[in-house]
Formats: sequence, structure tokens, C-alpha cells
Amino acid sequence: MAQKPGIPKGTRDFSPSEVAKRQYIISAIKHHFETFGFQPIETPTFENSSTLMGKYGEEGDRLIFKILNSGDFLANTDVTLLENKDSNKIASQISEKALRYDLTVPFARYVVQHQNDIVFPFKRYQIQPVWRADKPQKSRYREFYQCDADVVGSKSLWQEVEFVQLYDNVFTSLGLNGVTIKINNRKILSGIAEVIGAKDKLIDFTVALDKLDKIGEDGVKKEMLEKGLSEDAIQKVQPLFNFTGTINEKLHKLNTLLASSEEGLKGVEELRFICDNVTAVGLGESVLDLDVTLARGLNYYTGAIFEVSAPAGVKIGSIGGGGRYDDLTGIFGLKNMSGVGISFGLDRIYDVIEELKLFPETVTEATKVLFINFGDNESLYAVKAIKKLRESGIKSELYPDAAKIGKQFQHADKREIPFAVLTGAEEIANNTFTLKDLKSGEQALVNLDELKQKLQ
Repeated sequence: MAQKPGIPKGTRDFSPSEVAKRQYIISAIKHHFETFGFQPIETPTFENSSTLMGKYGEEGDRLIFKILNSGDFLANTDVTLLENKDSNKIASQISEKALRYDLTVPFARYVVQHQNDIVFPFKRYQIQPVWRADKPQKSRYREFYQCDADVVGSKSLWQEVEFVQLYDNVFTSLGLNGVTIKINNRKILSGIAEVIGAKDKLIDFTVALDKLDKIGEDGVKKEMLEKGLSEDAIQKVQPLFNFTGTINEKLHKLNTLLASSEEGLKGVEELRFICDNVTAVGLGESVLDLDVTLARGLNYYTGAIFEVSAPAGVKIGSIGGGGRYDDLTGIFGLKNMSGVGISFGLDRIYDVIEELKLFPETVTEATKVLFINFGDNESLYAVKAIKKLRESGIKSELYPDAAKIGKQFQHADKREIPFAVLTGAEEIANNTFTLKDLKSGEQALVNLDELKQKLQ
């Protein structure tokens, strides 16, 4: 007996209705990307390992899917490495390519490689799948789509203001009211690390702090101790664990906390500009909040950091995030190219909309009308009509086989097709069609123009 096929953990098949819902989200995101002036690009599914490795921090590097070299990939491997089971060094010899971990680093590579053809500032959007060797769990997948928008070639903080507006426009149009757009600044985190005497452990400090929502205050403190932060440093961080108030109140507290850090105060100044102008322009149904524990464990953010939380009551991770990465293209040889970008988590957004039952019923509408097959002559008459309906944008199809009528109606019912058309000898003779509403059971004899009107 053949073994039942399956798919890898952390991946999924999508049914027609699921694909329709995903495309509904993508269409909304794409629409707003384009109204904000972003242009589409695409990059390869896999990149050279050297392009990806070292760009996401130690944790990120471990989650990159590596691709084995073609052919006998062990032939030229150092025997000593095999005997010592040195997996890290072996991997570098047998794998020169890797699946992309996100869309931002490939975009940075794209900018550097095509810099002579790009008009700066360059606003691009990209909607493609990415892969992470993460532990699968609810709303965390190994293969998932990202929907990114980035601007490179401008240091203006108006870009950050625009991105907050973009988030708000997309989520409001999807009916996701009450989304929280969290914002912080890496300069503030650097300033805090400086003030508490842990400047040399900035990454360890921020990675631990970023986990506050997941592991709690005690868990964060434990991890900081394990990473070598002193008890005194952790004590100085204590105010961050209960940092409440309005945005202005939080900024005032930060000014006091970071009084001795020039870099930290610069971060406060940048946040004040962004938040003040977002408030002046106004948001739709989203909420902007300053979260000083927001760190995002990626090495390349240098300024503003964004993370979007689902509406209250929905237990799920972030549904979007991003930030400014002034130094990202520098790692590929292009200096002084500031960038800022955000990402929408398609799969998590899908899960949130599904949980809140916010998908419009029309999203999964497929075929509008099924023509019943009575034989070849009747089918030819039907197909000619179907051609006209399709030209009018009406989703129509002919049942392919001259099967029993009951079977054809069952097929329409299972696929939730709302209408059927019957075309027998009498209809052909009179150039008419019998249209049946499969929900009410009502029938009407109509000509082609009337048929179009009723189906539209």
C-alpha cells in the first residue's frame, strides 16, 4: 500500500476559498502601496548564503534554510570537519545558497546591484514568500508571505510619518479597527544601554527586552543576567517594565532618563517629530503608541522601529513591523544610503480577519452561473452565450459532461454556484435561456441581454 503523501511541518496547502481570501488581502495592500507611490520588484527565491548570513543576528542566522550544493556535495569537504562533526564549518563548504529569510536584505542587495538604474529616492514594494527554519506553532509558519514597502535614498522622517499612514490605511480598509501601531527608536535603546553601563551588550539587551510580551519581566531579567548584564544594570532598566502614560508623557520620561546620552536624546527628538506629525495628520481606526520595550531582534535597524499588534482580544503575534536601517546597503558596499521600510504579515493578517469574521461574503464568490450540459448541440449554444457573459465580466462555465441533470445540479450546489442555465431544444429555437435561481428555485425565461442584467 502506497504511503499517504504529506507536506513539511510549517507549510500549508490552500483551498480555492482560502486563496481568494488571501488575494483579497494582497489586493488591498497592493492598492495602498501603489497609491502611496511604491513600485513593484521581485527578487529570487534563494540568494547566495553570503548575502544573507550575518545580517539577522545569531538567532536569525540559525533560522535560515540552507540549500545543499548540486552533485556530490561532500566530495571536496574537509575530512577532519566530518570526523569532528563541525556542522557550522561543514555547512559553509556544502551549501553556497539559502532560501531568503525576509525581503529587506535581498532588497538591499538589489539596490546595490542596480544602483545605476534606480532613481533615488526609490520607493519599492514586494510581495513574495520567505522561509524560516522556525518551530511551527499557531500563526508561526516556516513558509509565509511578506508584503514589504521600503524607501531608500532619503533620511527624511516624513517617510516614517507616511508609513504610519500607510499601515492605518491598509488595516482600516480591511476592517481591522483598533490595530495598534507601536513605535520606538534604536537610538533610544542604545541610549538606555549607555546609561545603564551596558553599551557593549546592546544586542543582547535589545533581544531580551523585545521578548517582554512573550516571557514576562522575570524572564527578560533572567535572560539579561545569562547574557552578562549586571544586577545594577538590570535595576536601572526597571522603569521600562512599567512605562505608562500618553506618548508625550513617555517622551518626557525618556528625556529625563536619557539626559546624559546624546544618542538617546536624538532618538527622542526623532520620535517626537514622527508622533507629533502623525497626530496632526490624523489616523483612521488605528492607534499609535510608543513602546520603549520594542526592540525587534534584527541587527540592521538604526532609527525608528515599528510593530503592529492585532485588535484587542486576538491572541496572535505582530501582524506587521519594520524600521529605519541607515547602514544596511553599506554591508554590500554602498555607503550613505539611508532606508526605511515596513512589512505586512499576510498569513497572520489572514488569521486575524478569519477569527474576527471580517471577510466579505463576496470574497469567495467564484463561478456565478453554471450552464447545464444536455449534449453537444446544446453545449455549443451555451458556450457561445458563455463567451458573451465572460466578456461582460460574469464568471460562467459549462458542466463538461452530459451527465444526469441531478448530478450537475449537485455539482453546482457543492460549489455554491448561485445560478444555473438550461438550454434545451426549445430555448435554442427561440434564442432564449432558462435561468434558475438555485437558492429560491425560481426560474425565468430570458434572452441574452436579460440574462446579463440578471446575473450582473
